[in-house]
Amino acid sequence: MRSGPVARTGWAVLLTVLYLFLLAPVIIVFIESFDTSTYLRFPPQGFSLEPYRQVFANPDFQAGLKVSAVTAATTTLLALLCGVPAALALTRLRFRGQGAVEAAFLSPLLVPNIVLGLALLILFAPIPLTDTYWGLILAHLGVTIPYVVRTVTAALAGADPRAEEAAATLGAGPFTVFRRVTLPAIRPGLFSGGIIAFLLSFDETVISLFVSGHTVRPLPVAVLQYVEYRSDPSIAALSVCLVLLSVVAVVLVERGIGLRRSLRP
Repeated sequence: MRSGPVARTGWAVLLTVLYLFLLAPVIIVFIESFDTSTYLRFPPQGFSLEPYRQVFANPDFQAGLKVSAVTAATTTLLALLCGVPAALALTRLRFRGQGAVEAAFLSPLLVPNIVLGLALLILFAPIPLTDTYWGLILAHLGVTIPYVVRTVTAALAGADPRAEEAAATLGAGPFTVFRRVTLPAIRPGLFSGGIIAFLLSFDETVISLFVSGHTVRPLPVAVLQYVEYRSDPSIAALSVCLVLLSVVAVVLVERGIGLRRSLRP
């Protein structure tokens, strides 16, 4: 039964209102990022690009951006190197305690980040790994590897293992089978898992608060410490830049392999 024009118009209006409701905070922050005042207020009294200039001229934000970029890139690489073999073992092998191993890989998703952060602080402080790049990277690995394992496992579930068996039967070695058969099959899950791991590491705040310090301080922690004493449009400008980073990541996934294909099992 086809819906009439009134029903279609009603659904369109309802969806428009819902989207505007969800996007209203982002729209307000975007408008506020051009304000000329020295503190946050809405509506803005003028429009200028000065808040964006202040963002890129702030030395704390520059140092935090460097720390976050290096940490996120290294974390993503290590998460892929650890998560892909784990997903292959959990999908292609059958061994005793497999359920427990899979639960161990996915358990960080069920633990609040504040609990993980406190546990990591207690673990890292005596070594010492707090206020170091490797401390941040190891802390972020705990929350990024589960996503890589999940996305790659979903991609492997949709891949036909008979292609791997056929390649091995024809004389291909394990590495050749992985490079020529398995890797192209799991490329969507690999790509989406890497993007998710990078964004999670780049945006992680709670765990970073516990294991970072004055020397190695990622961008989210620098922003949090900044707003403790100041609240000006440069924070809105920085928020817009971070939102655009997420949008660019989604566009890359969509243009590269297709968003639906990267997320479906």
